[in-house]
Amino acid sequence: MSAPFLSIRNLGVAFTGGTRPVRAVNDVSLDVGQGEAVALIGESGSGKSVTMRAIMRLNPEKRTRLQGSIDLDGRDILKMTPRELRALRGAQAAMIFQEPLLALDPVYSLGDQIVETIRRHEPISREAARARALELFERVRIPSAKSRLDNYPHEMSGGMRQRAMIALALSCRPKLLLADEPTTALDATVQIQVLLLLRELQRDLGLSIIFVTHDIGAAVEVADRIAVMYAGQIVEQGTARDLIRSPRHPYTLGLLKSRADGAMVKGARLEAIPGAPPDLANLPDGCPFAPRCFLAEDACHTGRIEMQQIGATHQARCRKLAQTLDMHAAQ
Repeated sequence: MSAPFLSIRNLGVAFTGGTRPVRAVNDVSLDVGQGEAVALIGESGSGKSVTMRAIMRLNPEKRTRLQGSIDLDGRDILKMTPRELRALRGAQAAMIFQEPLLALDPVYSLGDQIVETIRRHEPISREAARARALELFERVRIPSAKSRLDNYPHEMSGGMRQRAMIALALSCRPKLLLADEPTTALDATVQIQVLLLLRELQRDLGLSIIFVTHDIGAAVEVADRIAVMYAGQIVEQGTARDLIRSPRHPYTLGLLKSRADGAMVKGARLEAIPGAPPDLANLPDGCPFAPRCFLAEDACHTGRIEMQQIGATHQARCRKLAQTLDMHAAQ
């Protein structure tokens, strides 16, 4: 079996500066193969975006404590110098941010921003870089692409800005694309268009993608595999089929039950997961989901809960694997 293109091992991210360090990511291990799409799902505050920013080393250096390793194509990102990081960002790994209006520079046209990015990484003329920018705008299906290159971010709709952000991320032909909730601010129709576009680009260009979302339905549309995060940990991971058909962690089951589907009776209430996520500066002993879990017993509140292998592609961090599957089958 070939080595994964991206290999994260025992990643820990803690933010200092308060009375206690905030342990935003705790012992995360994740592999992404060449040309594979992996989704990270979970509630707000579960550590998804912090993990993505750690891969790009975008968390504030002075108050961020990092542990573990992030190996990208044979090189550990956590050991890179500032100069090496500048060469990495954009050229080998690129990021699509959640809100493009904040991520794009408001005082430069979209075309100029793409041209500058390309020329920063490649010895290429301005004319050739602009030609590639136009090709990218056409590839992400921005209408009237040639004239849109001269638009500023505020002159485009949310959906078009997100497409421009995707074009910018792809401008230097990276091998790894990190998409941090790229459809959150968009309406449902545009969300579907952007998701399908990302999936098409991933297949056509052979990209490795990590896609962050709250929506398990969106994750199924885009991803080959899904990793579920809670309180800074991956609590379950497997293929989309594994998680939809046989969820083994109670949190995954709770996420599935809290979404609407076509079989719902009109007026029926969605089932919410009770309680609230834990304080990351004061994490409880044992399983962090135990205070909210309908299957928790005394043993769940103490000791370290290890990830257990269920099948060739499926893992979960829980002591109640069989009971969770039984609950899902009974629905």
